[in-house]
Amino acid sequence: MAEIRFIDLFSGGGGFSRGFSMAGYKPVLAIDKDEACVESYRSNFPNTVILNSDIRSMHSIEIIDRVSDFDIVIASPPCEGFTTVSRTIMKDPLDRLYTDPRGRLMLKTIELIGDLQPKVFVIENVPGITIDPIPRYIRKEFARVGYDKIYFNLLRAQDYGCPSARKRIFISNVKITPGKMNGVVTVEEAFKGLPDPRYPNDVPNHFYVPLPERFRERVKRLKWGSALDYFVGGDRREYKQYMRLHPNKMAPTIMGKSRFIHPYDDRMITVREQARLMGYPDTHIFQGGVNEQYNQVGESVPPPLAKAVAEYIRDYL
Repeated sequence: MAEIRFIDLFSGGGGFSRGFSMAGYKPVLAIDKDEACVESYRSNFPNTVILNSDIRSMHSIEIIDRVSDFDIVIASPPCEGFTTVSRTIMKDPLDRLYTDPRGRLMLKTIELIGDLQPKVFVIENVPGITIDPIPRYIRKEFARVGYDKIYFNLLRAQDYGCPSARKRIFISNVKITPGKMNGVVTVEEAFKGLPDPRYPNDVPNHFYVPLPERFRERVKRLKWGSALDYFVGGDRREYKQYMRLHPNKMAPTIMGKSRFIHPYDDRMITVREQARLMGYPDTHIFQGGVNEQYNQVGESVPPPLAKAVAEYIRDYL
């Protein structure tokens, strides 16, 4: 089969692109407004055109001027406007799409896809984007730009070899139903072979990160599955922060600001360990400050899940 080329909108640290690249695709252009994300992407895909730009102010001609030969557009517009964890989520679902500036980035994504007219597009977001009547209006917006059949594909990262739980919606003009793997990858399996970060090592992003001082005594008594801190989300549910991971289970959902405690050591897990929980290969490098690196991992599409999507689409094409 001929080389399949793709564009990545809201490319972040490159997780979505990594999965597609693992499936044999070639990234030809990526866009993100965060400088640390752009540096991470450039480190991992040096032959790809990477634009450090705010998509809200971009026109499709700026993309077409740089690359005109591509087959697929993938995108991960911010999910904060739709996630029920957010305390700032708007009450009316349609306001989340049409009023919230974060949610309106979905409309900008649809606009750009309409101009670019790829054979296939895949937009990743949280399950909250399927709350009625949002899907009906997203379908209407796509119909305006020439795509009449739109699918909201619900996939779980843990079904495709990712060591952490994650439900995500992939909006596409293709119905995506990859075959699932049996069993789950545990935290202990994910961390296998990594050296102790408190000593010098040559694993990228695997450096010791000290715990906040207020937790340093309490962490010694922390059991598997328990946490040092908690917060209440917009859905009124309580969420754990600085949770000690259970070695024989998969990790819980990793979010941008998620921080975890090692199963056995009284320390935070490293950026590399967190990346392993999202299925990143150790060759994938993250740039920026330590918190920026953690956030890039937590806000990304897990590469094993992206790879499963890409392989399914390749067979479709």
